[in-house]
Amino acid sequence: MKKIIAAALAASVLVPAAASAQSAQEVRNGQREVRHDRAEVQRHARNGDYRNANAARQELREDQRELREDWRDYRRSNQQAFRQGRYEAPRGYRYAPVRFGVNLRSGFYSSRYWIADPYRYRLPNAQAGTRWVRYGNDVLLVNVRSGRVLRVYSNFFY
Repeated sequence: MKKIIAAALAASVLVPAAASAQSAQEVRNGQREVRHDRAEVQRHARNGDYRNANAARQELREDQRELREDWRDYRRSNQQAFRQGRYEAPRGYRYAPVRFGVNLRSGFYSSRYWIADPYRYRLPNAQAGTRWVRYGNDVLLVNVRSGRVLRVYSNFFY
């Protein structure tokens, strides 16, 4: 009887870990499919094959929707990773919602606000000269040379 109870406890501990690993794998596969679909759309458009380009665009939209759903499932199953401490704006400033194209002051995207491990949150890779930064409960992709906001994920953190 003790062996059965021990096995049940072990299974209950392992199931959530396997579920989150599967979800992370789904997100990676979805990202790969989206990249492939984008390349396919560009190839068809470059060759002038607009009918196939439109079909590839439709497939790209479907794969992007699936990727968003996989990411939401990952976020739901790993809520603790998305709970951060209280946000402290630079001295003399306060949080105000931002959008794409806005230029931030350097204090808002200094190293204090950088997201050290963007893969932990399944964020796309930041290219050279850009950084993912926390801004309130939002995540921004910022060009660190100019301060221009390149991408915004609102209400990213709980």
